[in-house]
Amino acid sequence: MERKNTILYLVVPCYNEEEVLDKTAGVLQEKMERLRNAGRISSQSKVMFVNDGSKDRTWPMICEWTKRDPLFAGLCFSRNYGHQSAILAGMMASRTRADAVVTIDADLQQDIEALDAFLDCYEKGCDIVYGVRNDRNTDGFFKKATAGIFYKLMHALGCKTITNHADYRLMSKKALNALAEFKETNLFLRGLIPTMGFQSDIVYFDVKEREAGQSKYTFKKMMTLAVDGITSMSTRPLQLIMLLGFLTCLLSAGIFISCIVDWAHGRVVPGWTTTVASTCLIGGMMLLSQGIIGEYIGKIYMESKGRPRYIIDAMILREEGESEDGKD
Repeated sequence: MERKNTILYLVVPCYNEEEVLDKTAGVLQEKMERLRNAGRISSQSKVMFVNDGSKDRTWPMICEWTKRDPLFAGLCFSRNYGHQSAILAGMMASRTRADAVVTIDADLQQDIEALDAFLDCYEKGCDIVYGVRNDRNTDGFFKKATAGIFYKLMHALGCKTITNHADYRLMSKKALNALAEFKETNLFLRGLIPTMGFQSDIVYFDVKEREAGQSKYTFKKMMTLAVDGITSMSTRPLQLIMLLGFLTCLLSAGIFISCIVDWAHGRVVPGWTTTVASTCLIGGMMLLSQGIIGEYIGKIYMESKGRPRYIIDAMILREEGESEDGKD
């Protein structure tokens, strides 16, 4: 299949991004115009901002940009549903109109110039292209350390994640249609997409400093994402609980046999400290195990409800030559 003059949609999730949005829109507008002029993308290509329940002026600013230029489109959630849902909503809204979709963060720390390499891979037949950062030099020590631990833990638990890949990626229409078949509520796209099996490639890019504002990915949100990723992509924690229970039983059996031997030889050991320590250890392991099992049960409970992953309150999308009221 010929992959030229691609209809490309950029999906940009936004949450309280009023400080950086004008800068972002200008940069994306200029980049898309350059790609159009070079014949890399179609004139039907668009930038779709997804407003994830922002509490500031993000949505009014998106509306203003859609009025200025039909290049821009807007999608607005009824409330905050989270970064992963915003990305998914943008991709699902774009897949019927686009040949390929690229997701990128609103702060533009991910190098927009990597789009050329993304399109190169797509034109060569790749259906998924992952953007992977060259280094984490722009991160603080704590974030750098926790990110390293996160990826190592995910790999140890059998999750197929791409190290140092966030959500900067290209997906073809075929890949997006396949992704639409996944119905789970507990979303972890970074782990889900690599399991799909389409031809893929990696594009490396440098991370820039944030233009304005602060990162919306707090420590709490990163922890939530990590838990969601582990529980949605792996059952190995449950297997580890079973192994831990087995080892604890062996240890208990050994202690019991030792006590019997001491009793038979008339050696009476008070053992108060040992009793308390072992009781606390076993009690702690039991509570931890119940917590992990409870997390999985909670995910099953949420999946069984079958609730929508997001609710769209408004959508603005105009074609070239179409007025704001939808008339030529």
